[in-house]
Amino acid sequence: MPDLRTQLVTRVRTMLSHALGSSRTRLGTARTELDAAAQRLRRVREAAARVPDRVGTERDRRVADLADRYAAQIDRLANRAGTAAARDAPGAASTDWPDWRPTPVTRGEPPGPLRIGTIRLPGSPTVPALVPLLDTGHVQLSGTDRAGCDDVVATLLLRALGRAAPGAVRLIGYDPEHLGGGLAGFAPLSTAGLLTFVGPGGLARLLDDLVDQIRRINETVLAGEYRSLRELAAATGRRPEPWRVAVLLGGEELSRHERGQLDRVVRTGAACGVHLVVRGIALPAEPTVCRVVVTDAEARLDSCPDLPVRLDPAPPATLVTETSREVATRVNAGPPPTPFTDLLPPVDEMWREDSSHGLTAPIGDGPQGRPVLLTLGDYPPHALIGGPSGTGKTNLIFAWIGALAARYSPAELEFYLLDFKEGVSFARFAQGRRDPSWLPHMRLVGINVNTDREFGLALLRFLAEELRRRADAAKRHEVTKLSELRSVDPQGRWPRIVAVVDEFQMLLAGRDAVARESADLLEDLARRGRSQGIHLVLASQDVRGIEALWGRPALVAQFTLRIALPKALRILAERNDVAQTLPRHHAVVNAESGMPEGNQVARIPAASDWGTWSDLQHRLWRMRPPDAAPARLFDGDAIPRLDEAPDFVALRPSGTERVGNAGRESRTAGDATREAGTDAGVERAPGGARGPVALLGEIIDVQARSAGMRLPRAPGRNLAVLGTGVDEAYAVLEAAARSLRRQHRPGTARFSIACLDPDADTAARSLYEALGDDAAWYDEEDITELMAETANGLGRGSAPGEPHYLLLYAVDAAAGQLGGSLGGRTGLEHLRHILHNGPERRTHTFAWWRGVARMRADLGGPASRTDQIGAWIALDVQGAELGTSLYPAAGSGPDWYPRPWRGLFFDRAVHRTGQVIIPYGPSR
Repeated sequence: MPDLRTQLVTRVRTMLSHALGSSRTRLGTARTELDAAAQRLRRVREAAARVPDRVGTERDRRVADLADRYAAQIDRLANRAGTAAARDAPGAASTDWPDWRPTPVTRGEPPGPLRIGTIRLPGSPTVPALVPLLDTGHVQLSGTDRAGCDDVVATLLLRALGRAAPGAVRLIGYDPEHLGGGLAGFAPLSTAGLLTFVGPGGLARLLDDLVDQIRRINETVLAGEYRSLRELAAATGRRPEPWRVAVLLGGEELSRHERGQLDRVVRTGAACGVHLVVRGIALPAEPTVCRVVVTDAEARLDSCPDLPVRLDPAPPATLVTETSREVATRVNAGPPPTPFTDLLPPVDEMWREDSSHGLTAPIGDGPQGRPVLLTLGDYPPHALIGGPSGTGKTNLIFAWIGALAARYSPAELEFYLLDFKEGVSFARFAQGRRDPSWLPHMRLVGINVNTDREFGLALLRFLAEELRRRADAAKRHEVTKLSELRSVDPQGRWPRIVAVVDEFQMLLAGRDAVARESADLLEDLARRGRSQGIHLVLASQDVRGIEALWGRPALVAQFTLRIALPKALRILAERNDVAQTLPRHHAVVNAESGMPEGNQVARIPAASDWGTWSDLQHRLWRMRPPDAAPARLFDGDAIPRLDEAPDFVALRPSGTERVGNAGRESRTAGDATREAGTDAGVERAPGGARGPVALLGEIIDVQARSAGMRLPRAPGRNLAVLGTGVDEAYAVLEAAARSLRRQHRPGTARFSIACLDPDADTAARSLYEALGDDAAWYDEEDITELMAETANGLGRGSAPGEPHYLLLYAVDAAAGQLGGSLGGRTGLEHLRHILHNGPERRTHTFAWWRGVARMRADLGGPASRTDQIGAWIALDVQGAELGTSLYPAAGSGPDWYPRPWRGLFFDRAVHRTGQVIIPYGPSR
């Protein structure tokens, strides 16, 4: 038992010892861990103590970075906003007042918003505060700062005026409290009708008128094709209506009717260019309304209510007044013309139109922006244009020609243009020395023909002959109209012809043969020309030009298309005076013989400037057909040259020369042209006899033809040049000699030159040298010997000798020498013998007498016969002096009134009436 107890005690003690050792070990371990934990705790506490500083530093760094990024973003946004503002509100829409000036928008460009101040963003950047108005919406002003509201109104209106073309903004002021005083600076606009005031009680009428304008624009201008005027302007480049800005500055409570009309304007006005700028009147909640609240020189916009706007100062009063006055002045002077390109079709559509049934082209824009068309066809067939000097008649003709020429090819349309007033503006249609281009449609251009009415008559004769040719062709094909003729004869060339005669009254001036025949031809062409595609366009700046027609009602009735320029008289019907109020660059187009119901007002583009016209002409010239020839240019102030005359160039010694200048059929120089109509000078001699032809000058005719005298072996084939004009007389004799010399081989003809006038000696000797060995020179001492030798030579044998041409300069000056006797006869008797018998022996005399009486004296006296003078040219000789012996027609003589460098040519073998010619200028 004791041992067991002892063993138990020992075991217990051992276990307790083990437990104590284990506990002590654990205790040491725990204390070690505790120390480690304490160290960790200390380290954690130390680390925790360092975190706030590090976190604060990082936070501060990140906050600073965010601030920098925010500031940079603000700067970028501000710059982008400034760039956008500069793009959307350039020039006058946002420029500061010291540098401000009007900068109108171009055609079709929107005016954009208008600046009223600046928005200061956090930091230093500022952004323009823009308010949409024109083409966008309405502006309502409110707030405690009434003066600030008035400044905003002045700012908006002045910037709107500066962004629009003069006259494109019209203001209507309603200021019942100050009776217009709030808009006093804009008062000069009222002189041009751009500012009207509505007095107290007139608000209802004002709103009614605005609603009517909106309705009219929707119905007639937009017409369902466009949703707004802005869209129309962007699509067409034209804005037919102005912006109307109604400024409503307070007033009494609106009536129910006024409120309803105001709501309609707010809803629908912006699309039609009708806008409101309102203070003291509440506008309905519509997206088109921009609300500006003004307090103490600052404002807030409903589009950005949290950003204050620092308002711009009010525009200086002098700037407002001067700008308004300048705008009014420009509007009173008339609107500028629209671009000429508005009349032209796209390039790929040029020359696509068919003229079978007529010619149609725009002449300008109407009040609603739609093109005003001019038509020439069966109805209306002809046009009458009238307007005082300076109203744009020439420009209108240019615009019409350009619009037609761009649409119809030369195979469809031809022009004949004649300008009786002095000037060369129409010469650009023909080929020039500096510019080789010409309008391919133009066949004839006559300029400076105010003293050459015969050229106008020649044009009418040509058109009458063309009318006869077309009528004959229509009869052969059993049709009546041009459209039918073109249908049955598609291979024929039947273009429509438009003949434009500017200052046409010159043709009808006086009571001579030219006026009578011109009037008859005009009436016939006007009556019958439309069926064959020949159309007349007559223009005049003088009321007398129109009055010249009134005596012929049948002629006037054919001109159903009337075009009246500003202040034109007698063009339209008597009770139609709309032309008296037209602005510049406008015209009334009336296709109803001038009756008021046919009026259309057109704004005419600027087309007469050479730079404007040149681009079109060069483009059409490059499109011309391969066989196209330049137009015939007749300049009444230019002197033709013999070396350039087609008939002279075609002369050959063979005698069968071909005359064929570009654009007309080749023909023999001696072939007879139509006597009725042109009285051509290069005619066949009586009996069909042929012989050399002496060219004397250029015929005043549609074609560049020479007046010539055929020299067969027939009595009377001599020429007398009558008058004191030394240069003209020499020019005629030189042209005759040089043209004859060109038809003879060297040594086959003789030329005897006798010059008895010292003033012509130099020129005559120049001709003598040019003729070479075939010429002989005689002076006063030798003239009697020449006459005797030539007269005696006519009687030798029966066969004619070689051709012999006597060129006698101032033969009347040798009366004393010719009076002496040589061989039993006097020199005058020899001269008469030569004149009488020479032509049949191939001896022809070209003699210059300085007066008709002197010629008669040399021929035997006042009662002597003049049969031996088969042709004559009168220079500075009155028609009455020629008498019936030289001019066998009813009356005392021809209708001839001398003028510089012109002559009246009459060849009794071929002519019924005298023919005006232009002597060729001296050879160079």
